[in-house]
Amino acid sequence: MELLRKPEWIRLKAPSGQNYTNVKQTLRSLELHTVCEEARCPNLSECWGMGIATIMIMGKTCSRGCRFCSVNSGKPGLLDSQESENVAIAIKEWRLRYVVLTSVCRDDLEDGGANHIAKTIRAIHDKCPKTIVEALVPDFGGNEESIDKVVRASPTVISHNIETVARLSPNVRDFRASYDQSLMVLQKIRSLNPTIYTKSSLMLGLGETEQEVIKTMKDLRSKGVSIITMGQYLQPSSRHLPVVQYVTPERFDWFAREARQIGFSYVASGPMVRSSYKAGEFFLQTHYLVASD
Repeated sequence: MELLRKPEWIRLKAPSGQNYTNVKQTLRSLELHTVCEEARCPNLSECWGMGIATIMIMGKTCSRGCRFCSVNSGKPGLLDSQESENVAIAIKEWRLRYVVLTSVCRDDLEDGGANHIAKTIRAIHDKCPKTIVEALVPDFGGNEESIDKVVRASPTVISHNIETVARLSPNVRDFRASYDQSLMVLQKIRSLNPTIYTKSSLMLGLGETEQEVIKTMKDLRSKGVSIITMGQYLQPSSRHLPVVQYVTPERFDWFAREARQIGFSYVASGPMVRSSYKAGEFFLQTHYLVASD
């Protein structure tokens, strides 16, 4: 397939600035990783420049091999027993009002790493009681006990990304993931604690149709998901899936209007939007308006 040329509305900024340097130094000194770097996020410069980073725990090697993701895939190493404490220290140093905590998939662990995620959430609550925590979690193989561990740690928001439409999911995601399993995870979170806001994300430009995107949004909403983000898929390297289409900003705006009509309380939709991009800003502006479903 011939590679598509990036349109003028796709702009990547080179990292720079004092805040960027400070965030990087803190991460390195505490031996922490971010999904911003590992997933080659196009918004790294902007977010780090504002003193914001999405911290990725449980190492930087994922046990899965999704065809859209640039995070290293292979055999993960041992968990760092000090990581939860170090994450809380970093967040306290940055004085964040809102933090997104994500992780690699750890199918090698009995609980998928749920206990480690919960431990880190509790450490943040302990050291930074005013900081709102969003946990962006894997599917834990659909294990309900693992999901419950994270829910009982009481993050304000739990995100799980469905990534793409049902038809494309088997080709885009690792074979251990599935469209239906992701819906089940999101539904289970809501059933365990309806006060937790659930959130999911869609990549566009992989060959999906408008009707499939609408169907996916309706499926997510039917499981109680109240926050959705949509952004343009960008091919990380020649080893990853190619971009089928660059979706225009106007089309992203149209999808946002459709999502609001479907009933999502908050929608972020645009070419450069990512699941955790400005997550705190989005939530802090709107969470008092989000109704319990």
